[in-house]
Amino acid sequence: MSDTVSYTELGLANTREMFKKAVGGGYAIPAYNFNNLEQLQAIITACAETSSPVIVQVSKGARDYANETMLRYMALGAVRMAREMGSNIPIALHLDHGDSFELCKSCVDSGFSSVMIDGSHLPYEENVKLTRQVVEYAHQHDVTVEGELGVLAGIEDEVQAETSTYTKPEEVEDFVSKTGVDSLAISIGTSHGAYKFKLKEGEEVPPLRFDILEEIERRIPGFPIVLHGASSVLQEYVQLINNYGGKMEGAVGVPEEQLRRAAASAVCKINIDSDGRLAVTAKVREYLSQHPEEFDPRKYLGVARKELIKLIKHKNETVLGSAGRA
Repeated sequence: MSDTVSYTELGLANTREMFKKAVGGGYAIPAYNFNNLEQLQAIITACAETSSPVIVQVSKGARDYANETMLRYMALGAVRMAREMGSNIPIALHLDHGDSFELCKSCVDSGFSSVMIDGSHLPYEENVKLTRQVVEYAHQHDVTVEGELGVLAGIEDEVQAETSTYTKPEEVEDFVSKTGVDSLAISIGTSHGAYKFKLKEGEEVPPLRFDILEEIERRIPGFPIVLHGASSVLQEYVQLINNYGGKMEGAVGVPEEQLRRAAASAVCKINIDSDGRLAVTAKVREYLSQHPEEFDPRKYLGVARKELIKLIKHKNETVLGSAGRA
């Protein structure tokens, strides 16, 4: 795309003010991934109705799927939709897991208000160098940047790793000062996708490493921390999917009470993707199974959108604490 646009022209906000308020207020900003119109409508509706600030985010794969030009106008439409609902919630458009300077630059130029550069798979010094390069470009356009230290296990779009590597607290001060990032994604036991933990019969989900989080908070007090891979993989949706022809055995996520605890500390952005996918898929499967004669996408996607609104309201109100904070 040759023509560039500033996110301010689209009515979007960057994350700086959002994070400042969240750190001070002991809650986390929800960051919901979307790929299509219905998901975006649900996110905006639920956040406007709960008066929650929101980060709508797309992965590299989702951007390719939706088309970058279309995305720009979807973001513009999302802001206007919220305003027409009588809501003035701040909305950021964020690139999730950018994997190159070129991709991040392209997103900044096409109206994103926030980008993530994920160099966590690189050797430390290369991660610093790449992150710094993105920060220098993004900050010229007042776009905020998220970096990552530590590797999350699991698979989500193009991001995949066999094993996780916890963030080393002793690296965070150096990384933040050398790169100039605005927020930092850390690894404390969350993971990507719907199969976060392999549990044997009767086993509990291992608790998140709050000791690492507390040490990071001690080293960079007040600095915005981000949790990726933080879907709870609600079992009601897994069961619905399986009841109506799906095969999702052993899908387990992060318990919501652990996320509540994280949101009350330095964690001020929590990413949720798989939970939304599960809610949509569960309702589409249920509807088509119960209405085999139906072929109007508005019917089954409408039901899915309604369920997604319900899920997001629940997350904002009881998990992240972001409701009423806009």
